Amino acid sequence: MLHPIIQALEKPIAITMWDFSWLERRWPGAGYEDWDRALDELKERGYDAIRIDAYPHLVHADAHKEWLLLPTWNQQTWGAPANIKVSPWPALAEFIEVCAKKDIKVALSSWFRADEHDVRLNISSPQSMADLWMDVLDRIDAAGLMDSILYVDLCNEFPIPVWIPSFAHNMAPGADPFDWFSEIARSFMQDSIEPLRAKYPGLPFCYSFVTGEEKMVDFDASYHDLIDIHIWMAGANNREFYRRVGYNFEPFDPAGYDNLAKRGEDIYRADEAYWLVLQKDSIQYAANWSKKIDRPLCTTEGWSVVDYKDWPMLDWGWVKELTVHGVEAAVDTGRWFATCTSNFCGPQFVGMWRDVDYHQRLTSRIHAGALPD
Repeated sequence: MLHPIIQALEKPIAITMWDFSWLERRWPGAGYEDWDRALDELKERGYDAIRIDAYPHLVHADAHKEWLLLPTWNQQTWGAPANIKVSPWPALAEFIEVCAKKDIKVALSSWFRADEHDVRLNISSPQSMADLWMDVLDRIDAAGLMDSILYVDLCNEFPIPVWIPSFAHNMAPGADPFDWFSEIARSFMQDSIEPLRAKYPGLPFCYSFVTGEEKMVDFDASYHDLIDIHIWMAGANNREFYRRVGYNFEPFDPAGYDNLAKRGEDIYRADEAYWLVLQKDSIQYAANWSKKIDRPLCTTEGWSVVDYKDWPMLDWGWVKELTVHGVEAAVDTGRWFATCTSNFCGPQFVGMWRDVDYHQRLTSRIHAGALPD
């Protein structure tokens, strides 16, 4: 079943993720200080849509406040690597308006960034989640910008604790933080989506997930209007690639990147066929699940490694190779209505961003694919 917004598409969408970088990375040289320029460059590369953080918890708590945010990490180049002050509203409306002028659709999401008072911990129930998103959507609607919204993802990669720590008390001790298959997770998601859909039936709603491979096949997510699923070669087979590399998502410790620089490409090159099979199998699991629950797919983060950056001994070549294979495999299934080229498609990733031909080739391939039926 296709939501009317998706059904109305003439061709698949090439989408990227600008997360919380769109607002936070605005110091000189950070990539987003000039929205017009960044969006023009995105358009030149063939992209149609962006998924961004709407900061709903902060807008709902105090729309007129300048918030002091704490860093999620200092080893990554998404967002600010140090404390930063931001005012999400009216900046969100201003950014959407610039996108609208350039015919770029906006998918709303949230990583629920930590502020000095950690107001994200107030998300204690499905209704509290719905309330803060209702506030944001009401403001966007009042600003006359609803036509620019592609879909709403209530929480990035639910229920990973770094993104929604208030949900952690619902998880069993020792539970996999990537596990979105539990009954309590299902009921939280469904009960928070329903009030929003009742008021805004014209918008598609979902939660985004990290792929669960074969475990997700029996999970009923039909209350979602779409499935925004994040699939990486490095996440396949219980994150086998990262286990062999020695990368453990260290947010403030360079050890993980040191290991990735030393061993990452060598481990991939030593058995490329094996890693490509894992990648393709993960994509096919998602496609099969999509058919089973009759919901179209979207991927805004994925295909190669989860984390990467411009850094000594980190070459973009092998990462781009993997993204090409991932895009081809996803497009060939015919189950994706919106596809990313990677989660590094932003101006702060200079080595990836400057290869305009690479982006144009992949976005053209995405556009040439078939829409889900």
